[in-house]
Amino acid sequence: MAKRDFYEILSVGKNATDDEIKKAYRKLAMKYHPDRNPDSKGAEEKFKEAKEAYEMLSDTKKREAYDRYGHAGVDPNMGGGGGGGAGGFADAFGDIFGDIFGGGRGRGGGPQVYRGADLRYNLEISLEQAANGFDTTIRVPSYDECDTCHGSGAKPGTSPVTCTTCGGHGQVRMQQGLFSIQQTCPKCHGTGKIIPEPCTTCSGMGRIKRNKTLEVKIPAGIDDGMRIRSTGNGEPGVNGGPPGDLYVEIHIQQHPVFQRDGDDLHCEIPISFVKAALGGEIEVPTLSGKASFTVPEGTQTGKTFRLRSKGVKGVRSGYAGDLFCHVVIETPVKLTDKQKDLLRDFERLTVEGGSKHNPQSKTWMDKVKKFFE
Repeated sequence: MAKRDFYEILSVGKNATDDEIKKAYRKLAMKYHPDRNPDSKGAEEKFKEAKEAYEMLSDTKKREAYDRYGHAGVDPNMGGGGGGGAGGFADAFGDIFGDIFGGGRGRGGGPQVYRGADLRYNLEISLEQAANGFDTTIRVPSYDECDTCHGSGAKPGTSPVTCTTCGGHGQVRMQQGLFSIQQTCPKCHGTGKIIPEPCTTCSGMGRIKRNKTLEVKIPAGIDDGMRIRSTGNGEPGVNGGPPGDLYVEIHIQQHPVFQRDGDDLHCEIPISFVKAALGGEIEVPTLSGKASFTVPEGTQTGKTFRLRSKGVKGVRSGYAGDLFCHVVIETPVKLTDKQKDLLRDFERLTVEGGSKHNPQSKTWMDKVKKFFE
């Protein structure tokens, strides 16, 4: 079977630049790589075809020979073409291999640079503090430059030396045929340097652990689980990399009166059955002082009263939430004989008055009778 034109395989013109050829090959290699198409024989053939086309067109001498004589110009059995080219192909394929498997930093980089890790600090605050906001200070573990070696990690009077394994690049490239794999240097672990005599103060780390004090502004309305980011106050980077961030995570203490639900507050208010029966004014606490509302005559347990704008104004809210007061009628305990006699008289009078005094009981009894009929 006659071979297809190399330019046609890569879908580029004969005047395509080296970058255009490489880009076209990378696209095909990503699409038809055997590791991405393990069960496709057709994909494997297309991958080999694209690989051969790129190997020839990425080499200047082979491309000139191919442009003049076609496939005969690069067929080793015909005496055309020559060595070389493998390096260019291996470099391009090494980049693609890294793209597929997520490895390496690309071609020719120096020592690997790493961003410092992020840190989390759990801060417990009260509901009142969360609602009103406040400024506070926290102490967090941190790393500072070693005062003895001034960050070099080497014993005073000595200095780090270039890693002989990777030549100071922090990475080594393994060549296996046409495959080129880049990985972190196993000797210097990506730093590009070796420390023959480590600093005794920091054990060669170049930094020492210390606690530092930070000022943190807690915004009004912050809720449980929210985080405040303190940029650059995480762990320092490696090999000149940027530091991580510190995240202050808020945990609100349980409140003895209120339960928070978003920007709203809820509370249970016990009242006597006399107050529930006769009605009256009730005074309740809020985060901003005292408030009151009227309980109407005949209030039942579980009744909820809404006090608008007596909740919390959230961080992203334009107005405060509400306070929901849930009435719970308290049954009196430890009664005296006189109190018991009065209640019996009250019960008798209530029964004599008929169902108008206890409409819910009447409705429930009617349902029970209907159930058993």
